Amino acid sequence: MPRALREVVYVDGVRTAFGKAGPQGHFWKTRADDMGVKVVRELLRRNAKIPPERIGDVIMAATAQVGDQGLTLGRDVALLAGIPQTVPGFAVDRMCAGALTAVTAGAGEIAMDAADVVLAGGIEHMGHHPMGEDVDFNPRFVAERLVDPSAVTMGATAENLHDRFPQLTKKDADAFAVRSQQRAAAAWQNGVMRETVVPMTVFTEGGWKPADRDEFLRPDTSLEGLAGLRTPFRAGGRVTAGNSAGLTDGATASFLAAEETAEELGLEPTMRLLAFAFAGVEPELMGIGPIPATKRVLEQTGLKLDEIGLFELNEPFAVQVLTWCEAMGVDPEDERLNPYGGAIACGHPLAATGVRLMAQLAYGFKERPHQQYGLTALCVGMGMGAAVLWENIGAGH
Repeated sequence: MPRALREVVYVDGVRTAFGKAGPQGHFWKTRADDMGVKVVRELLRRNAKIPPERIGDVIMAATAQVGDQGLTLGRDVALLAGIPQTVPGFAVDRMCAGALTAVTAGAGEIAMDAADVVLAGGIEHMGHHPMGEDVDFNPRFVAERLVDPSAVTMGATAENLHDRFPQLTKKDADAFAVRSQQRAAAAWQNGVMRETVVPMTVFTEGGWKPADRDEFLRPDTSLEGLAGLRTPFRAGGRVTAGNSAGLTDGATASFLAAEETAEELGLEPTMRLLAFAFAGVEPELMGIGPIPATKRVLEQTGLKLDEIGLFELNEPFAVQVLTWCEAMGVDPEDERLNPYGGAIACGHPLAATGVRLMAQLAYGFKERPHQQYGLTALCVGMGMGAAVLWENIGAGH
C-alpha cells in the first residue's frame, strides 16, 4: 500500500587528515580499517545523544576492496569501533563517489523506514592499494572499442578534457589550483578544518606522531611555480601534479537520521537531503560526469542554479571543475564554489571524499545562514558523475 517517504537529515560528519600515499605519508604504517575506526569513534563521541544501538546500518565505501580495506567494510569497522553486534553493516563501491553512494543508500533505508539512523562514509588507503592494482580489466573493453584506452588512466582523461575544451588552458587550470591552495590555507588558519578533521596518532619511521594536517597543503603555491611542472600523462600536456589532487590516504564518516528521529533525540542537524542523481558519460571524458548529474537534481527539485548558494565540487583535476563551471555558467572564481579549497589542496582519497564535501558544505551553511541550498558533486572513474542537493535547515535563522 502507498506510504509517504520520511525526510532525511545530515547530522554530523568527520574525516581524518588526508595523508600522502606511500612510505613518506602519515598513514603508511596504519591499517585502512583502523582509519575508519578512528573517525567512527570520534563521530560517536561527538554525537553522544545517538545511542549506538539505534544505528540501523553502517555503510562504508572503498574502491579497492582488498587487504586491510576488504571484508564487508561497514561491518568490519562497526565491530572494531565497538558498535553493538546487533547493528549490521556493508561495503559499497562507486569509485570516487563511494561515500556519496553510501550516503544515498543509507538515505534510502531511512526514507523507507528501514532505519532511523545510518552511519555512512568511506575509506581509501591508496598507499597500500594503488588505483588499479589487482584489477583485471576485461580485454573486450579495448578490443571491441567499448571504451578508449585512456579511460583507465584518470590523468589521461583530464588531458582529454583539455582536448575537448581547448578554451580551458593550462594557465586557467593553474590559476584554479592556486585559488584552491589559498582558500584551503585560509580555512586551516581560520579554524574551519578543526571542526571536521580528527587528529590521529600514527606510527611512522620516526616513531609515534599526530596526523593532524593534510599533507598536500602548499600555501605558497604560485602561478610561476606551477608553470614549470612536468606533464606526466602526455609530453607537452597540461595536467601536472600542481593542478591535480595527489594520491591520498584517508577516511570519513557521517551520521544521517530521519528528521523525526533527530527531533526525538535532541539532535541539531545541519542539512536536509533534497535530491540526488548519478549519471553516465563517455568513460574517456569522465570529468564531465557532474554536469548531467547536477542538471538532473535541479530538474528533480525545480530549482535554478542561481538559487544554489554553495557548491562543493571535488577537484581531482582543475580542468574537471572548469568544465563544470563552463557548462553550468559559474565563474571559477565564484565565492560560492569550494570556499574552503578542495582536493587539489587536501587530496582525494577516492571513496572517502564525498563526506568531506558534505562536511564542508555543512560548515558553509553554518557560516552563511542566508543561503538555503547547496550542492555536493564529483566525477567518477569509468565515466560517471554524482550530485546531491541539500537544504540548509538553519536558513533564515
